[in-house]
Amino acid sequence: MPMQPWFPDAKLGIFVHYGIYAVDGVPESWAFYTGEVPRDRYMRQLHGFTASRYDPRTWADLFVRAGARYAVLTARHHDGVALWDTAHGDLDVVRRTPAGRDLITSYADALRERDLKVGLYYSHSDWNHPDYASVIHPDPPHHDHVDSNPYVVPKDGVEDPEAWARYLTYRDGQVTELVERFRPDLLWFDGEWERSEAQWRIPELARRILAINPQTVLNARMLSHGDYATPEQGLPVRAPKGPWELCLTVNDSWGYRHTDDRHKTVGMLVRYFAETIGMGGNLLLDVGPREDGTVTEPQAQRLTGLGTWIARHSDAVYGTVAGLPPGHHHGASTLSKDGRTLFLTCFDAPREHVAVRGLRTPVKRVSVVGSGAELGHTSSGGLHEVPGMTWIDAPAPGDVDPYATVLALELDGELDLYRGSGRV
Repeated sequence: MPMQPWFPDAKLGIFVHYGIYAVDGVPESWAFYTGEVPRDRYMRQLHGFTASRYDPRTWADLFVRAGARYAVLTARHHDGVALWDTAHGDLDVVRRTPAGRDLITSYADALRERDLKVGLYYSHSDWNHPDYASVIHPDPPHHDHVDSNPYVVPKDGVEDPEAWARYLTYRDGQVTELVERFRPDLLWFDGEWERSEAQWRIPELARRILAINPQTVLNARMLSHGDYATPEQGLPVRAPKGPWELCLTVNDSWGYRHTDDRHKTVGMLVRYFAETIGMGGNLLLDVGPREDGTVTEPQAQRLTGLGTWIARHSDAVYGTVAGLPPGHHHGASTLSKDGRTLFLTCFDAPREHVAVRGLRTPVKRVSVVGSGAELGHTSSGGLHEVPGMTWIDAPAPGDVDPYATVLALELDGELDLYRGSGRV
């Protein structure tokens, strides 16, 4: 299926890692996998997960203020704990925690009330399922001990194909429940590195999902059946081919950790966002609510701060595509879909001029996005096929944004760039 048009237009999504790991504030699922805490201690967090202040409408309001157009909630992480009343196994928050209720329905309803697209995260792997550690990856990656961890590799290396078939029936059943009951716009899979595509039976799973809802967007952890790339925690130097999304934490942790106060500043998040959309991607910005369901104030403040910047510069965000290739402008940029308005982002206060190289299309008008102040511009130099430099007057101090100033260049025609090396 072709990529759904809402996805590349969304620009910002909110990732929500919410689960029992928030009770003790330990790394989600990984805490017992790596031995940071014993498995039985990790699972005792079930008894402390209350969701007592869980209000997805409050989440949705925050996501809208942030400027997001979709969100992705961890319906089931690698620890196997489902946030809905699954009919496949009994390891869910309805049966096994004081929360005692399905948390997905109200989340999906709250998002749709605010016209946000609904995303659900689901891990192919389940380190608590008795049938999971039953086959061996034919060419296992050596990171994360995939070739030796007892939660992944069968005891004594003896494979059990019947157990693996039971596990896939369980996984397929849960994924089918998510698609049929909640009709997510996007399924964000994870854990794919622990098995091969053939072992996961990815083509069959994709057909199952799309037979129920052909519009479902699938991320790259569906391997050859993924619709878009998902770089993680680091902005790529070169954009992946096709649609893509950078998933990034507000601090250093995916889930709630009370000891993690290394929050990125609003300015940092603005820069991550502007550079991501300037390369044609989306930013999926992660928050980790407390076990009661509330988002911490430092994370809420940063989402709101980013949203304030987006609202002021919305013309340069929504309805745009990737901007200039590297080398034309020292900063991020976006381009209107008709190719006639170029938006230049300046992360530092411009001094004297902002310069653009290789711009063939004449510039009709330059203004500061947000304030509307018009700026003078001229061009100089150039020879034969090589265009001159476009010089734009620096905006007045009152028109400079504290995080990133955006200039709108209205072009006399569609953007045309010179990409050559000049006379040699």
